[in-house]
Amino acid sequence: MASPTEVEKIGSAKPAMRKKPMLSRMKPLIANRYLYLMLLPVILYFIIFEYKPMYGAIIAFKDFNPYQGIWDSPWAGFKHFQRFFESYYFWRLLKNTFLMSFYSLIVIFPASITFALLLNEIRIKAFKSVVQTISYLPHFISLIVICGMIIDFTKPDGIINGMLQAIGVIQEPIQFLILPEWFRTIYVGSGLWQSVGWNSIIYLAALSGINPSLYEAAVVDGAGRWKQLIHITIPGIMPTVLILLILNVGTLLNVGWDKIILLYNPATYDTADVISTFVYRRGIMEADYSFSAAVGLFNSVINFSLLVIANRISRKTTESSLW
Repeated sequence: MASPTEVEKIGSAKPAMRKKPMLSRMKPLIANRYLYLMLLPVILYFIIFEYKPMYGAIIAFKDFNPYQGIWDSPWAGFKHFQRFFESYYFWRLLKNTFLMSFYSLIVIFPASITFALLLNEIRIKAFKSVVQTISYLPHFISLIVICGMIIDFTKPDGIINGMLQAIGVIQEPIQFLILPEWFRTIYVGSGLWQSVGWNSIIYLAALSGINPSLYEAAVVDGAGRWKQLIHITIPGIMPTVLILLILNVGTLLNVGWDKIILLYNPATYDTADVISTFVYRRGIMEADYSFSAAVGLFNSVINFSLLVIANRISRKTTESSLW
């Protein structure tokens, strides 16, 4: 029987015996070195253009002066945040941003899924390729061209007014881009046309990953196309749908400014002006850098909070989450 000292020596030697040599731990890294080299440019891009500029967010807490620089400008605390919260524009901007993004989410998100499901049911490959190509094209058209088309189509003598008058819906042409009540419809509708085909790609990829034997077993059991869709296809892509839904909720207050800037005017500010366009006007056109940085930082914090909440809800209710 071993003595207590010998048992202690054996116990203390076990961790050293289990410890892997440095070379064996480096083997996966060496074996996948080319993959890591391919990843390096992406990492550098995010470090240089995404993470490094974050230090500039401190101007939201300063009275920034370009001549003094970021660090030498005097501290202002939460003054600029308070100015924004107490301003006349606060609730209007928050409402417009949320509604614009929410309408886009409830229209474009399910439309992309539906379009992918319909494409998946097409069995004629040539026809399917043509439909996919046509649906992808709007994504590659320049935004300037898209906005120019929207302006031309919605003019009093444009194609939309012409069609509505031809079928008797309206008697007089409508100035769509001057009326505030039409702006959100135009924004969401054009966004649907631009992105529904492109967004469907990831769902088509998820559909291709479903095991074909499941459909074969369903056919043997007498399930039709509709039951196969309900019990196999939709559950098969649901993890992908949930992940993308979480990401979309995380950008709920992140409406892009470029398209709105090109389409809106002072007459439609009541429904078209969002946080990003307000930041653009105050920061670039009026050079109020600290105030616009405070508004942008507030927007980012809200988006991050929504992302965390959506991920937690998804993790508790389903098995899909970002982390």
